Amino acid sequence: MTQPLAQNAAPAGSLQTPLERLRFVREIVAREADVLRQVAASMTLDAVEAAQRTAETPGSVILTGIGKAGLIGRKLVATLASTGTPAQFLHPSEAIHGDLGVVRSGDLVWVLSNSGRSDEVLQILPALRQQAQALVALTADKDNPVAAAADCVVTLGKHDEACPLGLAPSSSTAAMLAVGDAIALLASQLRGFSQHDFARFHPGGSLGKKLTRVEQLMRPLPQCRVARQTATVRETISAAADRTRRTGAVMLVDENGCLTGLFTDSDLARLLAARSDDRLDDAIDTVMTRGVRTVQVGDRLGDAIAVLAGRKISELPVVDAQGRPVGLLDITDVVSLSEPSRAAIPLR
Repeated sequence: MTQPLAQNAAPAGSLQTPLERLRFVREIVAREADVLRQVAASMTLDAVEAAQRTAETPGSVILTGIGKAGLIGRKLVATLASTGTPAQFLHPSEAIHGDLGVVRSGDLVWVLSNSGRSDEVLQILPALRQQAQALVALTADKDNPVAAAADCVVTLGKHDEACPLGLAPSSSTAAMLAVGDAIALLASQLRGFSQHDFARFHPGGSLGKKLTRVEQLMRPLPQCRVARQTATVRETISAAADRTRRTGAVMLVDENGCLTGLFTDSDLARLLAARSDDRLDDAIDTVMTRGVRTVQVGDRLGDAIAVLAGRKISELPVVDAQGRPVGLLDITDVVSLSEPSRAAIPLR
């Protein structure tokens, strides 16, 4: 068991410099990390049982707790719901004034209480036992009323708080959150929750978009520049000039409509820079870029972004199973979804 930080920390008045304050913050984080390592090492098959019950419940998972445990419960509701497990939070004080009606016979209740003795939680335990399918308790140990009423008890252990006074819930709430997340994510795996499912539940934001299919963000064919490979460079440029949404490349196809290459703005710039104006009346397949990288309809957008970044290209054709273009991904459409590179920040 870790020792309270107050035994080792300098008085608050001595935290005068930014460096002293940074050391203090790092110490708090390090102490919570130490607790999480202890909790991880002490996990038992009770956590697996809790996940199995969660994955197999025919109804929803109802989480309840008071104070800081209740706040952790609200976050765990979000974790469960976003990974395929219907979940909602039940406030103990509201429960005794009618909200107990949300609990149904097929529901599983997670009761969160570090001490296992919170009055508000104990007051609703009999009703929860009667109405729900089963109770799972997340609590410090098994020697408390909440644990005694539960069908499955996941113990977190007793840990000194990282708070300098040893009072404010910090290490205990970190442990409860980490264990709750672990149970929720194992339940998600047991339910066969996939990346495609995650994308359905997260349509907004860059993460959800990366897991969607390329056709959902590509520029559809009517907005792209497409030409026969036998056309001249001049004809191709003139025909493509009236597109309402300009792209930086013309997709070139053969007589079967299959993609054979690209002619990009950079290709045109190189011709002009080399004073090869006479080649503007040559067939475009003599100057096009062959063997271009493509993605297929149904591929994930994140994989396409990786191709754009890895190849350092600006346009990526999307083709069907026969190799015929159906659209184009332009770097300007996906740049906001790429991961920024960040310099590593040393912690010690």
